[in-house]
Amino acid sequence: MVNHYEVIVVGAGSMGMSAGYYLAKNGVKTLMIDAFDPPHENGSHSGDTRLIRHACGEGLEYVPLALRAQTLWDELQNETNERIFSNTGVITFGQSDSLFVQTAIDGGRKYNLNVETLSADEINERWPGITIAPDQMGCYEPEAGVLFSQNCIRTFKRLALNHGAELKTNSPVMNIDMFDDVVNVQTNSNTFTANKLIITGGAWNKKILDDLGLQLQLQPSRQTIAWFDSDDILYKSDGFPGFFADVPSGVYYGFPSIDGTGLKIGRYDNGDPIDPMYYNKAFGAYEKDENDISHFLNQYMQQAYGNINVGKTCMFTNTLDENFVIDKHPRYEHIVIAGGFSGHGYKFSSAIGEVLYELVTKGKSTQDISLFKITRPSLQPENKAKVFFKARGK
Repeated sequence: MVNHYEVIVVGAGSMGMSAGYYLAKNGVKTLMIDAFDPPHENGSHSGDTRLIRHACGEGLEYVPLALRAQTLWDELQNETNERIFSNTGVITFGQSDSLFVQTAIDGGRKYNLNVETLSADEINERWPGITIAPDQMGCYEPEAGVLFSQNCIRTFKRLALNHGAELKTNSPVMNIDMFDDVVNVQTNSNTFTANKLIITGGAWNKKILDDLGLQLQLQPSRQTIAWFDSDDILYKSDGFPGFFADVPSGVYYGFPSIDGTGLKIGRYDNGDPIDPMYYNKAFGAYEKDENDISHFLNQYMQQAYGNINVGKTCMFTNTLDENFVIDKHPRYEHIVIAGGFSGHGYKFSSAIGEVLYELVTKGKSTQDISLFKITRPSLQPENKAKVFFKARGK
């Protein structure tokens, strides 16, 4: 027997689980399918925490989406006893001419956000755990902070199921057949049909879309993160902010010590292109896993430079221009695709779930998503650029 739904969501990670929640909450008969059992360690949401910044250095166009996402995260917090968001504040710093830092400052001004522009001396004095050079500067957002990524997904999952959504876990999609007014989705154990389809498979999007004849320039990469043993007097979350740094050695991001786990840091650029099915998940498999981030701490946060408590790997799925893909299929209006979140997408996932709900039920979104068109030149197969995920401002 073939089971029919109004909407099927392929990929129930960050964006897919959020979309499933907003669909089910609004009475849409929804099936979510995932190759694993979310939240899990096989996607881009692992690692416990993510930053949310409102003055987005990635581009002024992202600010309204970040603000909508924050509103939705606050609403989600009211639906659960799990920690969704912690208001730690976020400091962004780098060279005085850093495009990322300047864009964040411009975004704060344009949208009248609570953003302080700070000199190197002001940053060093306010947070003794940071030491930056005189030719550097930054901006501080006291209302930004940390999202607990796996808690967010668990809460979306629970609420979606409570509203009547169904979830098939450990069910890799083997085939998708697209027709003018329906889709067939075949897993390793069953076949389902739907009027509408959302494809949000993270690092597996490229394979899924290639199989559908839609070749886009999407490149998964292996990234690393680590928690360093650190002095909680300097780095504890009740006094030290999350941070984002665009410095000459690279682009880095990190988190204060939460519940004594140590200062967490990752490198935003310099990932290795991978096939998500076949890559080395072991932290420390490559010399740069530790060296990249240790070098940063030794230069800018010396008191956190030392022993690693835990190291992990995760995946980014990168577009050449680092902007997302959120759009309808070029031929099939009832199929919506979301991907290429390039390491900076998680904070928006509440708002993107709402956008996906709007696209499949209303045909358009209340958010401006024109930046994320699937037909833009940088996504097309003839663009064979070898280097993905450049460091912004470099």
